[in-house]
Amino acid sequence: MNEISKIKFYSTLPHPCSYLEGEQAVTIFMDPKAQVDRAQATMLSELGFRRSGTHIYRPNCLACKACTSVRVSAQTFKPKRSYRRIINKNADLTVEFVESIDNEECYALYSGYIAQRHSDGDMYPATREQYEQFLVDGLEITQYVTFRLDGELVAVAVMDQLEDGYSAVYTFFHPGMGERSLGRNAILWQIEHCRNQDLPYIYLGYWIKDCEKMSYKTQFRPLELYIDNRWLRLE
Repeated sequence: MNEISKIKFYSTLPHPCSYLEGEQAVTIFMDPKAQVDRAQATMLSELGFRRSGTHIYRPNCLACKACTSVRVSAQTFKPKRSYRRIINKNADLTVEFVESIDNEECYALYSGYIAQRHSDGDMYPATREQYEQFLVDGLEITQYVTFRLDGELVAVAVMDQLEDGYSAVYTFFHPGMGERSLGRNAILWQIEHCRNQDLPYIYLGYWIKDCEKMSYKTQFRPLELYIDNRWLRLE
């Protein structure tokens, strides 16, 4: 069935927020044993849920509403000049869909990325077990995309195919190629891929106004924000 009303949901106890110092977070998450098809994943995304590994969740904090689910309107998106430069700079990359990223090459890229870009977070240090639970263990609708430069793996994008577009689950990339803006390039590629399939949205997960690491998400316009149980357009 495509209904989600019969799926069990659970709530965590209050715990320290990973993004805002001093805040207490509460998360509701779907029964990890439940089977989720594309229609259900789409409905959950439309309700502001997000996937991490086999966990589909949404913040439900009592005193804070900072986490805002956002999605890019792919069909009306027009890259600004700086984004066109990024696209042109990475035109020499080879892009390919792959069946799995459960290999040493992809894990080595991920481990180096976490060490360089997220050494201050709870994902550091990376372990193979954590990598597999986070990204390798996906859904039937999960797709993996690799980006290579002269055969060398430089970026990987993990995304879930929904009925109304794609959910950009996670992207990791070579930390020593900052001049290429590989993370933004991966999002731009996903938007274009979505446009080519006449699908409306790329879901980018949560945006927090006071979290600098998430500020890049609002640069992709038009953007829609899920506020008070409805999507609001930000031009």
